Amino acid sequence: MYFKRVIATAIILMLGIWFAGCTDSAAHENENPDVEAASERITVGFSQLGAESDWRSENTESMKATFTEENGYTLIFEDGQQKQANQIRAIRMFIQQEVDYIVLAPVMETGWETVLQEAKDAGIPVIIVDRKVDVSDDSLFTCWIGSDFELEGKKAAEWLNRYATAKGIAPTDIHVVNIQGTKGSSPQIGRTKGLADAARANGWDLMAEVPGDFTQAKGKEVMESLLRQYADINVVYCENDNEAFGAIEAIEAAGKKVGSDITGGEIMVISFDGVNREAIRYTLEGKITCIAECNPLHGPRVKAMIEALETGGTPEKFSYVDEGIFSADQTVDVLNIDGTDYEVTILTEESMSGDDKNR
Repeated sequence: MYFKRVIATAIILMLGIWFAGCTDSAAHENENPDVEAASERITVGFSQLGAESDWRSENTESMKATFTEENGYTLIFEDGQQKQANQIRAIRMFIQQEVDYIVLAPVMETGWETVLQEAKDAGIPVIIVDRKVDVSDDSLFTCWIGSDFELEGKKAAEWLNRYATAKGIAPTDIHVVNIQGTKGSSPQIGRTKGLADAARANGWDLMAEVPGDFTQAKGKEVMESLLRQYADINVVYCENDNEAFGAIEAIEAAGKKVGSDITGGEIMVISFDGVNREAIRYTLEGKITCIAECNPLHGPRVKAMIEALETGGTPEKFSYVDEGIFSADQTVDVLNIDGTDYEVTILTEESMSGDDKNR
């Protein structure tokens, strides 16, 4: 942005000399405040991976609400529709358009080396949001902001461990299936690892890990298949809320009940995100037993990074968002993970009144 302004200033000076003989009134007639304002705005190209979930929609809205003309930005938004090839094309378009910054929410971790090198060669900073990129050279992107997905998985798994211990449920009596997110994405990798590590450590029966693509339709389809294959499922670990909604629909359609009484025949649903009214309502009703929070509101955080870069600052290379864990069940009130305590937020109708229901 700085170099563009230097060039713009030089052009203005040359034009001033060229038109020195023109009258003040003629110069006044040629003024265009809209064009001048646009030239001063920072242009951001944002490649969003798609719209697969409520979390993603909230994330998109946060970016659009932040990078407005009123805030001094021009936002060029491109929806990748869940395809990496679309995102790569979008980044190359941003480079051709000479945007000031590129923001990328990658559909998967690998496959970005070439196009990020092109952005670097063009001198355009790239900020990664939400999911990470797996590249051999970290200088190919400027910084990253998002969630610690493995920690989210550890929180959800430790909640289950603490609950089972408190209720006297033997580890071998926990029969869990994992409806995973999009394979190869950062949240899928981290959340899957959190559960798999806990299952090995605690001796749980981890029966299946099947991708649900973070969508409600796929979550329902996968759950229907799992119920046909396994008669003794009593815990479903869904890697986002939309998959949980689909799984609950399939469980209830099969004549089974969702809930926390897994020794009494109910099927416990554990989820991630907690961004909308339905997820909170299901938690209050006991249909979702606990939710590990994943915060989608990255717009202001990315804006702060750009502001730091504009003033010559250096943002942290990796910035993790602080997140909680929610349940309406009061059995577990605190978790200890790797020596750190995390308080469980107990949801009640009273505590979730008003705007809080729209997390």
